[in-house]
Amino acid sequence: MSKERDFLVSLSKRVSHALRHEPWLYELELDQEGWVLVDDLLDALREDQGPWAALKRNDLARMIASADKKRYELEGDRIRALYGHSVPDVLRRTPALPPMTLFHGTSPAAVEIILAEGLKPMRRQHVHLSVDRVTAVQVGKRRAMLPVLLAVQAQVAHTEGVSFYEGNDKVWLADVIPAQFIAVVDDEG
Repeated sequence: MSKERDFLVSLSKRVSHALRHEPWLYELELDQEGWVLVDDLLDALREDQGPWAALKRNDLARMIASADKKRYELEGDRIRALYGHSVPDVLRRTPALPPMTLFHGTSPAAVEIILAEGLKPMRRQHVHLSVDRVTAVQVGKRRAMLPVLLAVQAQVAHTEGVSFYEGNDKVWLADVIPAQFIAVVDDEG
């Protein structure tokens, strides 16, 4: 295989993972038809560095054009996988009572700000929270080799007026999480 072909096959596998299987690891929010903004996908893939550090929209277009099967659709400023999703439901915004505790993995550099100002969506529509520690650490590793694990007192925050939304079996969404509901999880637990 040529270097170009290897690059496009590898890119297709990564895009498939992000759009079909675990969008929450990339902090992507799929709409009800599976669409995501191209810029959001590019930003998420660039954060992984390596061969993706300088990824551009044209690379996605080349990947789609070179494929033997039509797996993706690129339309305007959006992209989606056409089939093969293992995500049970797209990330619906259904207000709901969250689990007692949710988790968020982040970089050590961001912890002080989060503990002072809370969790904010930043460039996303919502704050992404994981239902378990393992998933939160995986997400956090996109930001740092040794991420910091944060615990969110979700039910307490909910009773104080913070809105939570069901995502799927791995992720919950919120608009903003005030700092008083967030704590660093120490190594003991």
